[in-house]
Amino acid sequence: MDETALRNEIRSMLVETLMLPIPAGEITDERPLFGPEGLGLDSVDALQLVVALDKKYGVKVTDREVATRVLGSVSAMARAVAEKASGPAA
Repeated sequence: MDETALRNEIRSMLVETLMLPIPAGEITDERPLFGPEGLGLDSVDALQLVVALDKKYGVKVTDREVATRVLGSVSAMARAVAEKASGPAA
């Protein structure tokens, strides 16, 4: 899967999994997912994302450090999925 398709798939996953009230196309690659300047996701949303990433892509978010790196943006999630697909664990 190419990078653009992967990012689009992750955007759709965000909207569907979290039942976001915005279209996937409005979520930019670098937009923060958490905090007031981003999508405003919370800890419950983070847990749902962790489960979705594991089920769909096999990406394991095992601790806070990994969560900070992987769950920051669409781009960060796409990098983690690509890393998982190419060998090293996320």
